[in-house]
Amino acid sequence: MSAQKRPSARRSPGAREQLGARPSLILLLALACAAVLLIALPEKDRQGGASCEGRVVDSWSADEATTAEFARYGNDPLRGDDWSGGDGTHSVRLPDGRILWLFSDSYLGQVHPPPNLAGQPYHWRDGSSPFVRNSAVVMSPAGRLEQTLPAPLFPDPAPQQWRWPVAAQVEPRSPGSSEQVVRVLLWTRAAAADPWIFGVPMATEVATLSLPDLRMEGVVRISDQGAVPDPSKRVLYGTTAVSEDGFTYVYGGNDGKAAMRPASHAYLARVPGGRLAEPKAWRYWDGTRWRKNGAAAKPVLGDGERKGVGSAFTVVRVEGTWVLFTMAAGTQGLRSITSYWACAPHGPWHGPTRDFEPPLPEDAAARQDTAAYNPQIHPDLGGKGLALSYDVNWLDAAPRVAEAQINRNVSLYRPRFVRLRLTPPQ
Repeated sequence: MSAQKRPSARRSPGAREQLGARPSLILLLALACAAVLLIALPEKDRQGGASCEGRVVDSWSADEATTAEFARYGNDPLRGDDWSGGDGTHSVRLPDGRILWLFSDSYLGQVHPPPNLAGQPYHWRDGSSPFVRNSAVVMSPAGRLEQTLPAPLFPDPAPQQWRWPVAAQVEPRSPGSSEQVVRVLLWTRAAAADPWIFGVPMATEVATLSLPDLRMEGVVRISDQGAVPDPSKRVLYGTTAVSEDGFTYVYGGNDGKAAMRPASHAYLARVPGGRLAEPKAWRYWDGTRWRKNGAAAKPVLGDGERKGVGSAFTVVRVEGTWVLFTMAAGTQGLRSITSYWACAPHGPWHGPTRDFEPPLPEDAAARQDTAAYNPQIHPDLGGKGLALSYDVNWLDAAPRVAEAQINRNVSLYRPRFVRLRLTPPQ
């Protein structure tokens, strides 16, 4: 992506002759020229000020230490009922320095070391291992995973429905309160026939966890989508959330298509700080202004083809610039991650920028039936560079085949991490 060029300011044909006229005319002309300059400046300068400029991935490196920590914890033979794998990776730092890691579909139970068999050099999981729709793991301030909370942490709302946790924020229990809680955004989905093998979207909810014990207190429904006839047009919020200027900006998306192809549209809501669990406090961007009615929301990104997002994407603010990471639209096999940037939370978004392909597990590197998906930024994870996780899975039309593969090699269904270096576009 080439750097934007600043258009030059223009003057009317007679402006130069008028510069020698009365001082009042000179002042008026100066103001007029300033207005022309403001109109001519690139979008980044008008909305974001001098601190906002494009940001693209200049380089990346595998974060082997963080990836290995999840492998260590999941493979620990002393942990027979704890987390051993999952996807939908999100995180939030707690006030005491711990990090709460949230997962969607998860496996618990024992992981076995590689057997002394040719062709099976991987840690493996028994096919009868417990499977839950969500889980949570606690990391110490020193970066060591220590505890799996009772799973599932968020119970199913109804038969054949489940909850997937997505973004989470620590905020006051109520505006102005000194007591803090964790608000976890939830996606409610319902079982459905092919091609909706991952379920159909039903609702966005917010759960409240107490601090410091992380006890689930209750769930509030924010946006019910069950009445929208076409499941591909139902919007769920919470794939990522950013707190800025007294608001929490909550991004969401539609599935676009039933399969995991990133050609979906991104949407945006915002909520005053401390009020994520209040449905009436939510406002939705309609392309011009914030509206109370979620049905009025318009996409902030996505054309259904070259530009688009996966239903799970991530946004982070780097100095004055908003940067969005998603799987590259149209990518076959779901291998490449791309990014967009903007000077305001609702855009306009510039991109897509250059792609990069993060490494897959050794067993899967050359196979077309594995996928990297759900890129998520973790700004609270210390270390050099911007930490980004991505999930890996085995795609197969027969769910039992996929499950057999990720049980055969447990590294196929765990988060992996890279560190990004962002620079202005050249």
